[in-house]
Amino acid sequence: QAQLVESGGGLVQPGGSLRLSCVASGSIFSAYAMGWYRQAPGKQRELVARITSGGSTCYTDSVKGRFTISRDNTKETLYLQMNSLKPEDTAVYYCILFPSYWGQGTQVTVSS
Repeated sequence: QAQLVESGGGLVQPGGSLRLSCVASGSIFSAYAMGWYRQAPGKQRELVARITSGGSTCYTDSVKGRFTISRDNTKETLYLQMNSLKPEDTAVYYCILFPSYWGQGTQVTVSS
């Protein structure tokens, strides 16, 4: 049974950067695809970025060129580097170890 713990959220001004981390335990981390979802108030949860066990990545259109997903299998940690943040990026961000293990979420607020 995998356990995922996110960190790195917070309050940042528009144009700023944050790096989210997600530490996994109790799983064969390197064997599974992982991803980041986000959910803004009143909206459905959406997939932001995904990375396969082999390191292939994909992103939702709204974050392409600004966000980078990566993983360190030796540390069993997933990352999301977020640059040029916009107010519309404000949401709770969740990591997922596919297909169904979720973290508890970390709040990202982009505001001046």
